[in-house]
Amino acid sequence: MFVIIFPIFFVHNNLILIIKKYIFRNDFFINLKIKSLTLNPLLSSYKLNIMKVSIGYKDIKGPWGGGINFSRQLIKHLEKENIDTTSQLNDPDIDIILLTEPRRYTESSSFNHLDIKNYILEINKDVIVINRINECDERKNSKGLNKFLISSSQISDHTIFISDWLSDLFIKQGFSKNSYSTIHNGADGEIFFPNNRNKLSQKLKIVTHHWGNNENKGFKVYKLLDELLDKTEIKENFEFTYVGNLPENLSFKNVQVLSPMNSKNISEYLRNCDIYITGSENEPAGMHHIEGAMCGLPLLYMKSGGVNEYCENYGIEYNIDNLEEKLFELKNNYQTYKTKLVDYKFTGKSMVDNYFSLFKKLYENKKDFVKDRNKIKNMNLQNQYKILSKDFFI
Repeated sequence: MFVIIFPIFFVHNNLILIIKKYIFRNDFFINLKIKSLTLNPLLSSYKLNIMKVSIGYKDIKGPWGGGINFSRQLIKHLEKENIDTTSQLNDPDIDIILLTEPRRYTESSSFNHLDIKNYILEINKDVIVINRINECDERKNSKGLNKFLISSSQISDHTIFISDWLSDLFIKQGFSKNSYSTIHNGADGEIFFPNNRNKLSQKLKIVTHHWGNNENKGFKVYKLLDELLDKTEIKENFEFTYVGNLPENLSFKNVQVLSPMNSKNISEYLRNCDIYITGSENEPAGMHHIEGAMCGLPLLYMKSGGVNEYCENYGIEYNIDNLEEKLFELKNNYQTYKTKLVDYKFTGKSMVDNYFSLFKKLYENKKDFVKDRNKIKNMNLQNQYKILSKDFFI
């Protein structure tokens, strides 16, 4: 539901005509119907309700993974555009549902694909459904998740992937929807931005930060860097800080370890570092390296998963065998990569603009998507089940 505020200068009937003329001059609004017009006597304004978007993430306070940061950015942008947002499926007038997490036991999920199916069949068959896929089995060496995400995406009218690598992976494994796209992640530019510090540290400060503690987050690399710091030449030129959660039984000798930080605090910390390293393997995209890049830190990254789509041209690719060499290569070419980050393109603004454009496009063509909702009744959709700590998808 789009919300537009108009001051009261006209009587009720004339105001509606004026509003309609204003709306229909805009190509996007040409096919929209005015749902309701309500008067707020305290504000002396009218509220024109046109669109409502439901996003399937809970807003969890404190440090959390990249999904919550994505949701917060999108909600902030939609509200600036005067769009009403919710995280539930209680209202009968929702126009667009964004499914972000179909696993019902995930703490951040506020609804799943089966909830959406019931909403369409019982409450509102005219809603547009979009699902966002940002996970895969390959990231954590799990089983069954990819098939589950392909199954749950049947409920949607359009699927968003967060990297081309991820969309290619799913297509190879059976994803066959015609309506899909890639929208790359981005961090909030009001929080993550570079400082004006021109002088490098005497020792270049290398940093990374993760909420998750799965082995594939890069701990083989971070342990290797810890060992390299035993060498005098490395120790004299570099230091390394890890911010976030660690796997059990992992400890470092030469690495400073800090607890997870919220967005404001981590951004301030990153701005006082020099190099951002990510060792993530098979990561669909991630937010950590994006936040580092937007704080002005040249990147050290592995060619794995969707990460290199974001990092290429903004730092140096390395592998487990040449990390020491690449550390010095980046040090010796530091200003070259620092300068390239001025035009870093994976920003939060770019991301939310792309989501908003997609919402408008799908809404304009709404009738093409909702004309045959009866097929949803017979969809055989998998669900998540949990026995002890193990997930099953049936």
